[in-house]
Amino acid sequence: MKLSEVKYPDGLPVDGYGPGFFRVAGQVHTGAMVVFDGQVEAWNGYEDTDWITRARGKIDVVLLGTGAEIRFPDKVFQGEVERAGLAIEPMVTASACRTYNVLLSEGRRVALAVFPV
Repeated sequence: MKLSEVKYPDGLPVDGYGPGFFRVAGQVHTGAMVVFDGQVEAWNGYEDTDWITRARGKIDVVLLGTGAEIRFPDKVFQGEVERAGLAIEPMVTASACRTYNVLLSEGRRVALAVFPV
């Protein structure tokens, strides 16, 4: 079996996560966060939608990690994402991180907005 190193030429992969933290491209971040376009930002939850405007035209889909259980976003947040022309995919945080890394390795235009586990 031949193993190949995964490369992320245009983004920052999630290296790990645990109770209350994420490790992104080797750096530890605590609390909720947004990752897109090669940057990581603290995220204050569904009321914090400023980053969506900045992501417009740079990404196509938002992977929403909702913690240990899947929860759908509130209607205001979902409306902001949709008005920006973006798709949103809610899932548990662990799945969102894994899916983000796969799509990022494929060169897809993806954002990760996650609540910690």
